[in-house]
Amino acid sequence: MARLFDLHIHTTKGSSDSSLTPEDMILEADRLGLRGLCLTEHSGPWDRHEFQKFAALHNVVLIRAMEVETDFGHMLAFGMDKYQAGFNKAAELRKAATAVGGFVVSAHPFRGVLSGHGRSRALIYQSIPDPLPESPEDAVGHPLFKLADAVEVANGGTIDRENDFAMAVAGLLDLPVTGGSDAHSVHGLGKFLTEFPDEIKDGAEFLKALHSKNFHPVVGLRTGNLKPYTI
Repeated sequence: MARLFDLHIHTTKGSSDSSLTPEDMILEADRLGLRGLCLTEHSGPWDRHEFQKFAALHNVVLIRAMEVETDFGHMLAFGMDKYQAGFNKAAELRKAATAVGGFVVSAHPFRGVLSGHGRSRALIYQSIPDPLPESPEDAVGHPLFKLADAVEVANGGTIDRENDFAMAVAGLLDLPVTGGSDAHSVHGLGKFLTEFPDEIKDGAEFLKALHSKNFHPVVGLRTGNLKPYTI
């Protein structure tokens, strides 16, 4: 059972840029007292049978998910069985998620918008000609926000002002907001989390809790000072 979930984790099993093995993830989560872990691999969800076998070995609530690179930036997809052709288009991913009762979160939407982040143009704006926003009000019309169920506003791999910018945009649009570490190593696991009001025991309850949209991001697990993430 868990109320706190890290909604954004990458392991060596399904993300080539990660150094975090599934076993080390479990050990670090145990050290932190974290019982809710979402495996959002870049290559698509783990094989269902292998995932069930791994989950059965550990006293945590493991969620099988994926992070998809789309024409409107990265999106976390929950409740979907596998990656399919066409998911590189955010509208197609949204359509497929709706068909199976899935849930889609815009991941670190403004990464690179304020900082540059080594790209010529931030992912969220690579497929549309709009100028990069200078204020949250400039960003609310992006078509991404008509497709996402929620916005990740507390991301462990994104600078504070870009997280804050995402929070401000989500607030203007009255969209639910989430937190996740985006961990690729043990050092970042649990930096940001999403808190739910009730204990969750499995993937079905987790997906139902997402659809309730009754959750909020939190910070401070690693420092022993857990509190809501705010700007």
